Amino acid sequence: MDYAIFKTGGKQYRVKPGDVLDVEKLSLEVGSVAEFDQVLAVSEDGQVSFGAPILSGAKVTAEIQSHYKDRKLIVFKYKRKTRYRRKKGHRQTYTRLLIQGIQLGE
Repeated sequence: MDYAIFKTGGKQYRVKPGDVLDVEKLSLEVGSVAEFDQVLAVSEDGQVSFGAPILSGAKVTAEIQSHYKDRKLIVFKYKRKTRYRRKKGHRQTYTRLLIQGIQLGE
């Protein structure tokens, strides 16, 4: 397999075996294996197979390496002349994955 495109957390990712990837937090333990079955496309020896919208039987397996929080983003709303100010912080949680393999269901 050259690469696969799969969907998780409302986003699409292009991966190949051995890649390290950060996705939105998954509710699985560190060290466990996650399987993603919403595979949209797979490239094998230069030939790309597309699903409509997903490929049946195809899946991407990944090992969960860690969970972490990103740096803090400050959301500041301000309107002049009206004394309106709102300051809020946000830290997004992520899961770091190590892509182990791509299976193409026949």
